[in-house]
Amino acid sequence: MNLAIEMDNASCCQGVPNKDVICQWVDMALSGHQEAAEVSVRIVDETESAELNLQYRNKQGPTNVLSFPSELPEFLQESMELPLLGDLVICAPVVEREALEQGKSLEAHWAHMLVHGSLHLIGYDHLNDQDAEKMEQLETDILTKLDFPPPYE
Repeated sequence: MNLAIEMDNASCCQGVPNKDVICQWVDMALSGHQEAAEVSVRIVDETESAELNLQYRNKQGPTNVLSFPSELPEFLQESMELPLLGDLVICAPVVEREALEQGKSLEAHWAHMLVHGSLHLIGYDHLNDQDAEKMEQLETDILTKLDFPPPYE
């Protein structure tokens, strides 16, 4: 897959994966679904995550990952070198806290959040039980291929 990642780390956390690893995880999530794409990844702290979560989801407090699929018209996408798939915003302190609470390695939880968010960018969701089951199975398949344990056990 031809993937370009634009990364911006606005977090004070130390455990943020490097761009190459993030690219590998996003690439694996999109493999077989996209031939080429550009994805923007912004790593934030809790204040920015909470602001975005309230603004775009009308929910209080920070969240682990927000996905913003591109809404560019098709004619603009066609003129771009790589189609802009969308933006991922990941809250580093929330990811760190969840990894600890769930007894997961920090790296495994980061991988899960990037895979989860990437799948949202290509249309997967978990609004009902059937869609949630399908998405969770796909996440599990991807993460185990990356040598991480299943995320939902």
